[in-house]
Amino acid sequence: MRLDKFLKVSRLIKRRTIAKEVADKGRVKINGKLAKSSSDVKFNDLLEIRFGNKVVVAKVLETKDFTKKEDAEKMYELVSETRIKEDENDG
Repeated sequence: MRLDKFLKVSRLIKRRTIAKEVADKGRVKINGKLAKSSSDVKFNDLLEIRFGNKVVVAKVLETKDFTKKEDAEKMYELVSETRIKEDENDG
């Protein structure tokens, strides 16, 4: 499944256009490697997403083409959520 679609369906990011933008700006890593919006997401992948002054790490538990809002959180497991200082935020 494409990264931008996974981020939208799992509700980690609300809109696919924003998910694509975030990924293409180099703010998403899959298993430690920089990812593009078209990158493939598979079971057990670790996603690292930078949102402004925080970094969210999530483990992919399942990939579905669509899901209900209440089931979206079952698609991933939140590993960590870390705040970063302004001087570390370079973009």
